[in-house]
Amino acid sequence: MKPAISIIVPIYNVDQYLRKCLNSILAQTFKDIEVILVNDGSTDLSGEICNEYADKDSRVKVFHQQSRGVSSARNRGVKLATGHYIGFVDGDDYVTKDMYENLYEACITTKSSIAICKLAREIEGKITNDIGAFYIKELDHHKAMSELFKGILYRFSLCNKLFKSHCFEGITFPVGRIHEDLSTTYKLFAAASKVVYINQIGYIYVKQQNSILTTRYNENRLDAFLGWDEILSFMQQEYPKICSEVINCFIYTVIDHFYYILNQVEAKQEQRGYLSSVQSNVREHYKDIRKGTTLPIHYKFMITTINYSVYSFVIMNKIKSKLVLKNSLV
Repeated sequence: MKPAISIIVPIYNVDQYLRKCLNSILAQTFKDIEVILVNDGSTDLSGEICNEYADKDSRVKVFHQQSRGVSSARNRGVKLATGHYIGFVDGDDYVTKDMYENLYEACITTKSSIAICKLAREIEGKITNDIGAFYIKELDHHKAMSELFKGILYRFSLCNKLFKSHCFEGITFPVGRIHEDLSTTYKLFAAASKVVYINQIGYIYVKQQNSILTTRYNENRLDAFLGWDEILSFMQQEYPKICSEVINCFIYTVIDHFYYILNQVEAKQEQRGYLSSVQSNVREHYKDIRKGTTLPIHYKFMITTINYSVYSFVIMNKIKSKLVLKNSLV
């Protein structure tokens, strides 16, 4: 008999976190699960730990492969999954004991294709997010897609979500890219008839100092704009009524990347190269940005400055930084 939920765990060199992760999954109050561990060529003890847990619990299935990246590991996990629903947990994170019970029940009782819970961050052993008042919010297809780009209730992360397996028909994660969630989640939402959100913490993201997204800005971070090219094209064609939310989200991403580059890249030539690359993406979509954004005027000014002159944005940022410093000393 097929399990209700397949939980896919892509694993690469996370031996110091992996036991906590797997213990949290196997301790779920919802028991009708299979746990698919895809060891993506780990060179530490992660592979041995996977085998250890498979020997202890028949619900755990282990698959070892050469290192091909998290997208490849997730694709293999989806292909092997037999559950009616699919969830994802990264090997260095963990989940609360009732996360999957809550998400599954929410899907069943509201007849939703996707259920989402609140994601919390653990930094140096402390949970940083406030819990807030408990509530459940049901969203129809278009409202759910709109909320994805607004980024208030939830964002693109896969791991605080439970998907009906049919959502993955014809959809794979882009191999060789980072920001794979960004490039995939909107497609899964497009395949969902209804979404339900639970304002309750279920997934704990453990912030590591050496993770891809917390280390110094590098060329791989520009992969986000490969995803955005696809998103903007798809959303303009399929969801024209919510394109303002999509454009606004793109603008926030561009500005975030500009500040990351200015603050994290010291070599001027390298910095200019990254800024120019982001600017080229803005210029490609500027016509749609200009007529589609509903953001306040200062965001419009920033994105217009980026479109016409990287140098002007850099000067503006330096002036702003000096004013902040001066005011802090008064």
